[in-house]
Amino acid sequence: MKIISTIDELRDQLRGQLRTAFVPTMGNLHEGHLSLMRLARRHGDPVVASIFVNRLQFGPNEDFDKYPRTFQADVEKLEKEGVYVLFAPTEKDLYPEPQEYRVQPPDNLGTILEGEFRPGFFNGVCTVVTKLFSCVQPRVAVFGKKDYQQLMIIRNMARQFALPTEIIGAETFRAEDGLALSSRNGYLSSEERAEAPFLFQTLNWVAEQTRAGHPDLAALEREAMARLAARGWKPDYVSIRKRMNLQAPDAADYIPHSAENAPLVVLTAAKLGNTRLIDNLEI
Repeated sequence: MKIISTIDELRDQLRGQLRTAFVPTMGNLHEGHLSLMRLARRHGDPVVASIFVNRLQFGPNEDFDKYPRTFQADVEKLEKEGVYVLFAPTEKDLYPEPQEYRVQPPDNLGTILEGEFRPGFFNGVCTVVTKLFSCVQPRVAVFGKKDYQQLMIIRNMARQFALPTEIIGAETFRAEDGLALSSRNGYLSSEERAEAPFLFQTLNWVAEQTRAGHPDLAALEREAMARLAARGWKPDYVSIRKRMNLQAPDAADYIPHSAENAPLVVLTAAKLGNTRLIDNLEI
């Protein structure tokens, strides 16, 4: 595996490659990330991964400096997966001058859910992904469904800008107890790790209630929040949305016991101790 830090060297290395498959990451890799590499290999060759902790998507009170950086262990994992190139730029490599031009998603998608609780987050994500796509010029790029809203925003961005990159969504990789794998899981204490699967259990309960024809989705969301809070969680949201655009379903979209309902997804973000976890489940 070649480890490259500069944009010019990366472009030289990939010149003439027409089927590049790309997986952008922020490092601290786990089995979920490695599953993305395997999916990428099924859709293209060579496979290029990136590791870059993107300052633009962190808020002023978020954990940029504390975000776990495990570069050598990451390199060993990627080598075992047969990744061809690891693009690992420094901030000076990727942002040699202040990144004053930004890519901003529309408010109806970028400022709801995660965008409401992390202002500017998707602005930073879209900007760095656009720049990484410019550097790698992949035919396909793989993103995990755990970040459901992010996947939708990137997919819409690629379509509207007519980018020559197909966006592939990978199913969420879970531990045996249902917890979605995340780099931030490493922040959990042993007691918190034992409690953490309750987040996915809550999503399953909401999905079951919805499929059973619960008459009031807003009340169902509130009850799910209360269930989390009763066990010591601090939920930001539990929200049932339409899969197609992440807007709240109205009366025409959801009629209890009707087979004609719009496809839905339930999304959540909640703090357990000092660790904020996100998850989702398609209904």
